[in-house]
Amino acid sequence: SQYHKMYRTVKATSGRQIFQPLHTLRNAEKALLPGYHHFEWQPALKNVSTSTDVGIIDGLLGWTPSVDDQQMDTITRRFRYDVALVAALKDLEEDILEGMKEQGLDDSSTEGFTVVVKESCDGMGDVSEKHGSGPAVPEKAVRFSFTIMSILARNEEGENVKVFHELKPNSELCCKPLCLMFADDSDHEPLTAILGPVMAEREDMKESRLILSIGGLLRSFRFIFRGTGYDEKLVRDVEGLEASGSTYICTLCDSTRAEASKNKVLHAITRSHEENLKRYEIWRTNPYSESADDLRDRVKEFSANLYGAQACIDALHCDIGNA
Repeated sequence: SQYHKMYRTVKATSGRQIFQPLHTLRNAEKALLPGYHHFEWQPALKNVSTSTDVGIIDGLLGWTPSVDDQQMDTITRRFRYDVALVAALKDLEEDILEGMKEQGLDDSSTEGFTVVVKESCDGMGDVSEKHGSGPAVPEKAVRFSFTIMSILARNEEGENVKVFHELKPNSELCCKPLCLMFADDSDHEPLTAILGPVMAEREDMKESRLILSIGGLLRSFRFIFRGTGYDEKLVRDVEGLEASGSTYICTLCDSTRAEASKNKVLHAITRSHEENLKRYEIWRTNPYSESADDLRDRVKEFSANLYGAQACIDALHCDIGNA
């Protein structure tokens, strides 16, 4: 309404139409938002429909509550992951073609493109209404987003060469929001219920190829996902580790506080997501019928439920290394 008021005022006082009317902007925006471009997956993705014109969806869609689950008191909106990735790639269409030219690649090459995607998720802090009477939802928000870091293409010799590289990977210009929710990032249940379907879509995409028109030719893309945008609190939450006060201070190895204070140099990454899953199973089933203390010592610091986050070097290891 503010824009419309400005548009009318300027038009009336200057007699010239400097601003575009609102409906033309709305139409122009449609081509930039996910859900505009056609594409295909080979093989087709299991968890989502084959329609490509899907815009903003309810973030609780993929979540099926069981009988004893509470009703989720949250509002969440997201894009379908694959649709959002397509929109991001189409944004970079000119850069990709330019990069292919610079690398001396044949313009007609359609196979062997690989896209590296950085995933990020963090709490956005307090978003409460100061004196509104909106819906009863948590007063904090969480955003899950991704950035296309680089795109590789295969040349005639079979080597992978970079045709696109994000020069400012931390800029808000290349950070594409995928999901916004009213939730506290310390609250495990809504976080995993909402992000679970997003993760399922991601796991599917790892096994499939995207067929998308770039520069007028259908080209095939594979995706590599890197979960390097989670802070330590969130990594602990989604990997099922104890919270930050734990005596096990590291998300990547079994070092305790006492050990880490003595050894500041020799650290190895001994944990991966797969390893965490194995330990979680042991913690859940207790196959050796051990006491709680012995069990904890066996799995080191496992506690909560979990879903997949990629292992990555975290701030703590950088600190230990720097020290």
